[in-house]
Amino acid sequence: MKIIACYNIKGGIGKTATAVNLAYLAAQEGARTLVWDLDPQGAASFYFRIKPKVKKGGKGLLEGKKTLDDVIKGTDFPHLDLVPADFSYRHLDLQLDDFKKSDARLHKLLKPLKAEYDTVFLDSPPSISLISENILKASNTIIVPTIPTTLSLRTLDQILSFCEKTGIAQSKILAFFSMVDMRKKLHKQIIENPPQNVRILKTCIPYASDVELMGVHRQPVSVFAKNSKASLAYQKLWQEIRNL
Repeated sequence: MKIIACYNIKGGIGKTATAVNLAYLAAQEGARTLVWDLDPQGAASFYFRIKPKVKKGGKGLLEGKKTLDDVIKGTDFPHLDLVPADFSYRHLDLQLDDFKKSDARLHKLLKPLKAEYDTVFLDSPPSISLISENILKASNTIIVPTIPTTLSLRTLDQILSFCEKTGIAQSKILAFFSMVDMRKKLHKQIIENPPQNVRILKTCIPYASDVELMGVHRQPVSVFAKNSKASLAYQKLWQEIRNL
C-alpha cells in the first residue's frame, strides 16, 4: 500500500484538487484507492458528495473506539473510497498529544488497511503541526503543490526545514507548480529556473476555470471536462508520479 500525502502550509494552492483528481485517476486504472480527508473544512468530502461526518469523531479513531474500516464510505466511482472529514479534526493536534509515539498514530491507524488498498491519498490541513508531522511520517510520498511565486517558494523552504527538524526524509518530497499562468513574467521565470534544493516535477497544473468548477459539479475534472487542459495536466502529473 502506497501512502501519498498532498500537503502544503498554505491554503488555496490546489492541494485538495490534486488529491481528488489523482485519486480518481489511480482508481480509473484499477488501483484500490482511498482518500482520507483530514482537513476539518471537508473540501474533498464535498467534492465526492459525502457528508463530512465521522461517528465519534477524530477522538474516537485515535482512541480505538472506531477503526478506519468502520467509517470508510464508497464514492460514485469504482475502486475509490473516502474517509470523510469531520469538524472535530480541528482538535486532533491536542488529542494526539495525549498518546505515546504521538507522531506515528496515523500510521498505526492506516496499517490494517494494507490488504484492502493499493493507494491511499491523505488530504492534509494547511498547517505545521503534530497532525502534519503524523501525515508526513506516515506517507511514502509527499506531494507539494507550489504556486510559482516568491512567497510560495519561501513556504516550500519552510516545509523542507520542518522535515529536516522532524527527521522526515526530504527524498519523499515531490513539489510541482500549480495554478500556473505563463502570461505572468514571474511564473515563467520561476518555472524556467526552479529551485535546486528539492525535486520539482516536470508537469505544471495550469490556472484554469475547470478546476474551480469542481465545486459546482462536485466531481474530478476528468469526469466533467475530460479533454480540458487541466484534466490532461492532472493525467500527466499522475503518470509522472506513478512512474517514479
